[in-house]
Amino acid sequence: MAQEKISFEQFIEAADKNNQPFVQDLHNYMLDRGCKAVFEEKKSGYLASYKYGKPPKAVMNFLFRKAGMLARIYGEHIGNYPDFLNTMPSTMVSSVQDAGICKRIVLDKCSPHCRGYDFTINGDHYQKCRYRCFEFLITNESAPYIREFIEHELTERATV
Repeated sequence: MAQEKISFEQFIEAADKNNQPFVQDLHNYMLDRGCKAVFEEKKSGYLASYKYGKPPKAVMNFLFRKAGMLARIYGEHIGNYPDFLNTMPSTMVSSVQDAGICKRIVLDKCSPHCRGYDFTINGDHYQKCRYRCFEFLITNESAPYIREFIEHELTERATV
């Protein structure tokens, strides 16, 4: 299936009813902060992408998987807010632990343009791939941390 643009209304309608208020709130917040949003239908389901800056770079995606709706955050400036990572609930830290290693950092085998993340959480050192590292299932527990993570990231990007 080719990628097809969809509307935000189509996207949010596909979201679980319990997630819709969070998705709507975060969508509004990101637009208010100057992010550009694109909604597409992909082979694996709907995808929302939010970009910020000049040139625009991805800040986060909403995506659908069997387990439910996920938020993928691109924490390019995590080194500037390390204390936040230590506050994440254990389920979110487990998600980070389960993510694949960054083959460029660890094995020098990925594209030279690829940038993974090298960071610590609660004293544990991680070198993770940027595409799965901060990918969190949206739950009542994770939603406020996802929002705070994005707030930190956008604040740091705005100062660059």
